[in-house]
Amino acid sequence: MFPAPPRTHKYLHANQLLMNVMEMLVVAFAVGLTGALAPGPTLVATVNSSLKSGWTSGPKVSIGHASVEMLIFVLILMGLSGAADAYRVPISLIGGTALMVFGALTLRGASNASMSSQGSEISSNPYIAGALTSAANPYFWIWWLSVGSAMLLDGLRGGFFLAAAFMIGHWGADFGWYTLVSTSIDKGKSVLSERGYRYVLSACGIFLMVFGLYYLSGVVGSLGW
Repeated sequence: MFPAPPRTHKYLHANQLLMNVMEMLVVAFAVGLTGALAPGPTLVATVNSSLKSGWTSGPKVSIGHASVEMLIFVLILMGLSGAADAYRVPISLIGGTALMVFGALTLRGASNASMSSQGSEISSNPYIAGALTSAANPYFWIWWLSVGSAMLLDGLRGGFFLAAAFMIGHWGADFGWYTLVSTSIDKGKSVLSERGYRYVLSACGIFLMVFGLYYLSGVVGSLGW
């Protein structure tokens, strides 16, 4: 069997990288969507801003939210990438467990979840509101210290492109959902009914638990347990 020419090796490597990037985009979008759908201060900020400024509030709140996550991405890239291999197992175990816990909590809260909840207005500027509601949300930090960091470090072990694909897929979920909410409010009609929203949220909870179990099985399998 003759070895493949160098160009063929490069083609296979590029093709595999593209497949890995696409897979990461899909997984990051799905996992990110489960977090974006959950009722919280950022969703409230989107609703409040949309009532005043129209459909553009969704993307603006998402940009504020993404700015905080970009800072986290840079910090992880600079401070934790070198220690990724040393702490891979504990971080992965914590991340997989957290996925299952968040999934169970999402499924539990889906029965009475609502998109119309409103609270005190933090800022009239949707960009600032998106950043502040993210930074002040304990769930946000718990997610990033467990699930987010574990998946991001997994991406970093495959190279910068995979890590970037994780962030792009994650932001795609945020921008997509919050833009849908703001557009729905601006048009004066509900794109997604309360019942439909609860069904989607329940499906997200189940997905998180199943994916968390799959993620943990992969970690355990790599240890040869």
